[in-house]
Amino acid sequence: MTNPTERALPANSMVESHEGDFGCTVMELRKLMELRSSDGIDQINVHYGGVMNLCSRLKTNPVEGLSGNPTDLEKRKQVFGQNFIPPKKPKTFLELVWEALQDVTLIILEIAAIISLVLSFYRPPGEENEQCGLPVSSPEDEGEAEAGWIEGAAILFSVIIVVLVTAFNDWSKEKQFRGLQNRIEKEQKFSVIRNGHIIQLPVAEIVVGDIAQIKYGDLLPADGILIQGNDLKIDESSLTGESDHVKKSLERDPMLLSGTHVMEGSGRMVVTAVGINSQTGIIFTLLGASEGEEEEKKKKAKTQDGVALEIQPLNSQEGIDNEEKEKKVTKLPKKEKSVLQGKLTRLAVQIGKAGLLMSAITVLILILYFVIENFVIHRRPWLAECTPIYIQYFVKFFIIGITVLVVAVPEGLPLAVTISLAYSVKKMMKDNNLVRHLDACETMGNATAICSDKTGTLTMNRMTVVQAYIGDTHYHQIPSPDALVPKVLDLIVNSIAINSAYTSKILPPEKEGGLPRQVGNKTECALLGFVTDLKQDYHAVRNEVPEEKLYKVYTFNSVRKSMSTVIEKPSGGYRMYSKGASEIILRKCNRILDKKGEVMPFKNKDRDEMVRTVIEPMASEGLRTICIAYRDFSDGEPTWDSESEILTELTCIAVVGIEDPVRPEVPEAIAKCKRAGITVRMVTGDNINTARAIATKCGIVTPGDDFLCLEGKEFNRLIRNEKGEVEQEKLDKIWPKLRVLARSSPTDKHTLVKGIIDSTVGEQRQVVAVTGDGTNDGPALKKADVGFAMGIAGTDVAKEASDIILTDDNFTSIVKAVMWGRNVYDSISKFLQFQLTVNVVAVIVAFTGACITQDSPLKAVQMLWVNLIMDTFASLALATEPPTESLLKRRPYGRNKPLISRTMMKNILGHAVYQLTVIFFLVFAGERFFDIDSGRKAPLHSPPSQHYTIIFNTFVLMQLFNEINSRKIHGERNVFAGIFRNLIFCSVVLGTFISQILIVEFGGKPFSCTKLTLSQWFWCLFIGIGELLWGQIISTIPTQSLKFLKEAGHGTTKEEITKDAEGLDEIDHAEMELRRGQILWFRGLNRIQTQIKVVKAFHSSLHESIQKPKNQNSIHNFMTHPEFAIDEEVPRTPLLDEHEEENLDNPTSGTRALLLDGEVTPYANKNNNAVDSSQVQIVASHSDSPRHSLETSV
Repeated sequence: MTNPTERALPANSMVESHEGDFGCTVMELRKLMELRSSDGIDQINVHYGGVMNLCSRLKTNPVEGLSGNPTDLEKRKQVFGQNFIPPKKPKTFLELVWEALQDVTLIILEIAAIISLVLSFYRPPGEENEQCGLPVSSPEDEGEAEAGWIEGAAILFSVIIVVLVTAFNDWSKEKQFRGLQNRIEKEQKFSVIRNGHIIQLPVAEIVVGDIAQIKYGDLLPADGILIQGNDLKIDESSLTGESDHVKKSLERDPMLLSGTHVMEGSGRMVVTAVGINSQTGIIFTLLGASEGEEEEKKKKAKTQDGVALEIQPLNSQEGIDNEEKEKKVTKLPKKEKSVLQGKLTRLAVQIGKAGLLMSAITVLILILYFVIENFVIHRRPWLAECTPIYIQYFVKFFIIGITVLVVAVPEGLPLAVTISLAYSVKKMMKDNNLVRHLDACETMGNATAICSDKTGTLTMNRMTVVQAYIGDTHYHQIPSPDALVPKVLDLIVNSIAINSAYTSKILPPEKEGGLPRQVGNKTECALLGFVTDLKQDYHAVRNEVPEEKLYKVYTFNSVRKSMSTVIEKPSGGYRMYSKGASEIILRKCNRILDKKGEVMPFKNKDRDEMVRTVIEPMASEGLRTICIAYRDFSDGEPTWDSESEILTELTCIAVVGIEDPVRPEVPEAIAKCKRAGITVRMVTGDNINTARAIATKCGIVTPGDDFLCLEGKEFNRLIRNEKGEVEQEKLDKIWPKLRVLARSSPTDKHTLVKGIIDSTVGEQRQVVAVTGDGTNDGPALKKADVGFAMGIAGTDVAKEASDIILTDDNFTSIVKAVMWGRNVYDSISKFLQFQLTVNVVAVIVAFTGACITQDSPLKAVQMLWVNLIMDTFASLALATEPPTESLLKRRPYGRNKPLISRTMMKNILGHAVYQLTVIFFLVFAGERFFDIDSGRKAPLHSPPSQHYTIIFNTFVLMQLFNEINSRKIHGERNVFAGIFRNLIFCSVVLGTFISQILIVEFGGKPFSCTKLTLSQWFWCLFIGIGELLWGQIISTIPTQSLKFLKEAGHGTTKEEITKDAEGLDEIDHAEMELRRGQILWFRGLNRIQTQIKVVKAFHSSLHESIQKPKNQNSIHNFMTHPEFAIDEEVPRTPLLDEHEEENLDNPTSGTRALLLDGEVTPYANKNNNAVDSSQVQIVASHSDSPRHSLETSV
């Protein structure tokens, strides 16, 4: 060792040339980390004189770590940078305002308002001209005419308010996200050795030179070089795209990169690059090079490979920021846009179309009415000086048309959804749900199945050894140390202390009289606790055999289900300690220790006897059985890599039963799930008896049920065919009854989740939530509709793949998430019920009023005020209703339940009838009823009339009371139930009422209002309160009797999803409508081409292969009529002449018919299995055809 240290001296003596007293610069280390495997090793050995020398250059001790001296840490941060990737700048408020202004309806309104403003200042000479069709204005109207600009200005003002409100909402949402990210960042810690102690350090505090402990499940927070490793395997796919796990060792490849996942093993590394200098940081710096490129690159990264998003460690704010914003797109290939979003998009498209139609008709009728009245009936000539006045009228009509559109389009919907989700997410934090992706929140409300882990979620994850089988004796309590032979006791203590991760340990309790704290792997802690209960000290053994002295470690993984550690014996030779699931280790034992500690042969029949008398009784009590064994190698060194030869001929020392008590609150939570129509399934790695016992304690299975409890092997045998492929039909027979899946691998979990999601049996498609904590749960968490990761026990990889993190690892928090999810769904339905009533009424009033009186009874500004109440305030009031337990007493909505149920449709139409009756009565008979002047057919700039003010006031008050009605959507009678629990609702209703009084009394010309008398106010209020009474009448009418009611806002049907959506990253339902039209057009074109040009070869060889898909597989599932079957493509050879036939031996047009008719593109390939080779060849061989590319891109 002398040589390297001598070599280190000159390096340290030329300190001056290096930055800040360290033996290497940031750039040198960056370059070093860009090298891989042997190149890296050569560079470390040649340039730095080995890893140990590199540590001394970085002034760190490979065993003790850094001293933790604050000045030293600060200096390191200055020289090498902090472990923190600066977040992307949030959008400024002005940028958000600009974005809000992009709304099409608002742009149209702005244009209309500006034209109106400009024209109001233009005073043409023919103003008082009788010939222009305007009544000559009286002297007192002169002042009013001057105020013509007010309407335009007021519209602009309202637009500004709407924009500011939208921008503020976006801004606060952004701020909430930042808060969420900061919280995730603070929560993420990593094990680092400082001053000889292992401490948990926030990732941002890690500096270059730190010695970090790495273990299975970690997401590496910085770049580093391995100092010591046991069986270390890393998944570098997030950086390199290579899916194979890379073995890391000092000899072959010691380079560890940030953002990669530890899949197996453990070890220590010296940190060499942090933050923007780490490999992940460099990538982010490249991404941020220029804004435009950044967007492009992100898109590429997203599409090229599903894992590209996992590049960032959780602590990088930018990483999470991107995740939050882009997760909706990159969640998973072929994942449908969240259930609710899909339904909302479809509904908004439908309403938008209707609104556009109505507003166009309104404008058209108004213009025709005006033109016919003036130029046909009154026979007036079109005078040049009158043109501006006519234009002013046309602009007024245009503005009325636009307001009809504005009121018809529910632009408050996105706002309601945002407010509702953001509010729920904030509240869910208090219920221990850290929501990482907004849409997961409402998807959870639709959940029909939960696949839960056992350990830590259903149980306390506080493992304790309660029974043991040692030397032919089954101890039902922990034996006293005197009862055991010293030799056996010694073996037990050594085996447990050495053959467990040194990061697992038992610490003294935090509070006096509390339980000792378990740190690290809970099963290992249980075994260490067993050693302590036997009055032995495992620390002494570990001090005697430090981690560096371990010769070889086979770490635990999901395939091995065991862990083994090899040490060198002082007397020569090796000893290997093993522990693992009892049935696995016992199979590898051929000897066992007896009472006296003597080695006895252990035959198959002895093993069966032991399983029957010891292991099964323990398992049936819900205990997890672990076997401890050892093996000595005396003659020479075996080949350690051939595991099957090493892990055999073991000697069994003991079998222990570990208890993990069920959390006391879990049985009640599972009962709630059952009441709510949610099936809970337990997926665990434990043996079947333990799993069944725990499932019974939890209430997942009850005695006498005919539900299935299967082991992983049996499950696979039942669902796979001879080729070993999973068959959906077989799976569909199993999963509805399956309640417990024991001894399952992560692949089994993924298969089960995927099978349930893809299944189409049963009346509705399943929405599946999954809980997971291990690295291997990543695929299942990603596949699930909602993935829950454990905040305490979960590995970083699991958290990364999840949608919601359970900060307390407790199953009851999942039930709370269901409650919040259903609440979001209901809040949006409530808002829809309210908004659509206003829409229907306002559109019909504006439309009929405009057609009959040539003027909308509700003016543009008034409409915008109504829009503001409806959209912003109502969404705030109705979207913040707190959830109640009653939400858990009904079944989940599922994917295909419409947003607007028939009960809601009954309420919408019922209230619309009441409001329309009242308003039309007031428009046409109001002046006689109140004995006031009529406001109908008022001239262009006439002052506001009391008549129309009463109409406006009544309209708003009816909406206000209908808002209270909208609090209930399932036909409940008591609409006031729990109203005082929602302060926001009360303040919004009160605030709107006060604003309405101010508008009517002091709004004047801008709002086209005039003061009302007290009796008129009382009448308006009385009509408003009538809404509540009318609501009671409506709820008396049974929905069943109204057969004509239709539902709206459907989810997608099974066929649509499977056929339209395969191969799409995300299904946008509005786009789908467009695609449908385009494809229809192409199909027509295709038919013609195909019928003209078809080849004999196509007829003979390919016809059979096309015959199969028929039209059922087509994108248009509504086109399954027999007349559209492929038979039409039968060649019509008589049409072709020889010359044409020869030219067409290359059947390109046939290919395209196949692509669009038979749908044999990868789209139709349901489960991503290999596409039938003959089809692939067709598609591939003609991809150079110009038309082919056009049509497949449709």
